[in-house]
Amino acid sequence: MSIPTRVTAAAVFVFALVSTTQGQVQAPVQVSTQAQVPPADNDFNALRGPAAAGDAQAQFALGNDYIDGRGVAQDYGQAVIWYRKSAAQGYAPALNQLGYMQENKIGLPRDYKRALYYYRLAANKGNALAEYHLGAMYQSGLQVRRDYKQAFEWYRKAADQNLADAENEVGYFYQCGWGVKRDYAQALDWYRRAASHGSSNAETNLGFMAEKGWGQPQSYDQAFSWYYKAAEHGNAEAMENIGYNFQNGVGVEIDYAKAWSWLYKAAASGSATAENQLGWMYQYGEGVPADNAIAVALYRLSADQGNTSGDDNLRDLCVDLYQSGSKLCHSGNATVSYPAIEMIQRRAQIRDLRAQIIGLETDALKDDISADDLANMGKNGKAKKKNGITKSITKVMDGVGTALSVTPRVDAANRREQAARLREELAQLESLDQSSANVPPPAP
Repeated sequence: MSIPTRVTAAAVFVFALVSTTQGQVQAPVQVSTQAQVPPADNDFNALRGPAAAGDAQAQFALGNDYIDGRGVAQDYGQAVIWYRKSAAQGYAPALNQLGYMQENKIGLPRDYKRALYYYRLAANKGNALAEYHLGAMYQSGLQVRRDYKQAFEWYRKAADQNLADAENEVGYFYQCGWGVKRDYAQALDWYRRAASHGSSNAETNLGFMAEKGWGQPQSYDQAFSWYYKAAEHGNAEAMENIGYNFQNGVGVEIDYAKAWSWLYKAAASGSATAENQLGWMYQYGEGVPADNAIAVALYRLSADQGNTSGDDNLRDLCVDLYQSGSKLCHSGNATVSYPAIEMIQRRAQIRDLRAQIIGLETDALKDDISADDLANMGKNGKAKKKNGITKSITKVMDGVGTALSVTPRVDAANRREQAARLREELAQLESLDQSSANVPPPAP
């Protein structure tokens, strides 16, 4: 059985502190999953003329409106068209955005090699976000050999342009000694700089450094002060740290009620670590009535996000339950009739539906392109002479390609139909979540 463990970084890599390359890297442009046509947007209408006339900045802004559904129905295909027009003129933000879309399969197939290509083009023009993304790729080893020195260099370039996430990464590399000599003083300086530029991850890291006494005298008061600041800014890992400390008496007296409250907030914000910690509390009755059904549900949510402790605890508990004759773990992902846990499960469903919708829309665009290529396979051929024979061959090939294009066109339509159904389900869940968001959960 895995005991509660302190994990303050997200679950993609095993880090001791919050690193902004872990978990979700914030997109340069927000991606919405809503397909409804919004009210007319004057900014969108004003952009169309300059964009059509070749203004690269306007083309990029128009792409942003299409990808976010701002002033126009969301359309990833149109977003890509306008980003490419802008990128063709060397506009660095558009190059970076195309890289991000390729890396994360948003409107374009996931292709780390192409993502790296676009990031390099944008970074070589001094784009801070692209420099940051290159650093993240070298840190994680995506399409390149993992190289902490290269990662640090790119993060430092972006940090020198006051990009808060990059400043936090530079601090983290100094804290860990990755690509540079470990230097807690430098780490603290960079975390403070990132925090001053609005990084809640840096605030969380400053709290953890104070808690551990790294580069400064240990101070739980300072640690909690930073954690509370980060939590006020919506940082789920800071919330989890506060909850963990109250759960285990780190710097404070054990207070299971406060632990539950903060862990619940973190879990409702998507923290897999907090879901695991809450599962532990319900399994062993720490300030709450012991409830294996709730524990299984929470461990499962944590494990579904890739949290190894949640997965281990789920497996161990299910073995114990099976040996005692219980079939609780064989009931699938049944919801638990408890408002607080229902909200956590609902928000997990919302995140999953959003990801599914983006994936379906992206795959539908890929099917469209495949169908168009097939339908024009003759015209797109490389025959040099356009004599009667080659024209006949072209016609035959186009006919064959048109027949072959039926399948991907049907696939694209089916994907969009499925995405539309998921949007309806998402809208219902979001409406329910919004109506219950201001209702505090009952105390355990």
